[in-house]
Amino acid sequence: MGRRVLIVDDERDLRAMLSSYLTADGFEVLEAGDGERGLEVALTKAPDLVVLDVGLPGIDGFEVLRRLRQSSEVPVIMLTARTEEVDRVVGLTVGADDYVTKPFSPRELVARIGAVLRRVSTPTTRQTGDVLTFDGLVIDVDTREVHCDGRSVELSTLEFDLLAALARSPRRVFTRAQLMEEVWGWDYVGVERVVDVHISNLRKTLDDETQNPRFIATVRGVGYKFIGTVS
Repeated sequence: MGRRVLIVDDERDLRAMLSSYLTADGFEVLEAGDGERGLEVALTKAPDLVVLDVGLPGIDGFEVLRRLRQSSEVPVIMLTARTEEVDRVVGLTVGADDYVTKPFSPRELVARIGAVLRRVSTPTTRQTGDVLTFDGLVIDVDTREVHCDGRSVELSTLEFDLLAALARSPRRVFTRAQLMEEVWGWDYVGVERVVDVHISNLRKTLDDETQNPRFIATVRGVGYKFIGTVS
């Protein structure tokens, strides 16, 4: 049986089209036409990835994702007919892995699904016995645990991989494209804005101030670098 993908969208024809493409690529496909049903299927059928429309009847896609993230880290790709940047930011802030604007190429979406699943199945921080230690921050790559100022902090899969990628090369400046290749994979075709949103979430979790950072500094016009002091 192939990887299991849940499509949550109120457009039956769109679900049927995506289902045919995914089935042809060896995926098992689950479908839901509204937010409540989509959330139920996501929590009970354990899909490997969810394709989630924003404009759903009943509870919208953002609310579905917010509730889903309370108990699941399943990768989510959001679909929307709205192109405003605020939608992208809100969707990614509540935990989306990628964002696709309608209309889109079914083949492109299938490619993005494959890229996200490859990233999840082969995380960039897969080496064992690796502990990165800095003043106020300890990153255990083996157990994927992070302690900041002595307290354990909970990071999403993407946030952990971003932090580890930066911390492995202190002072090195990474462009957004380099971080996308490092964390999302060489074949990822999403928007670079996704990096900024996850970095922002990471900073909040680590209580790292943007203007006076301890760990992650912005290099204006370029990207980001890790500035923690090795202990």
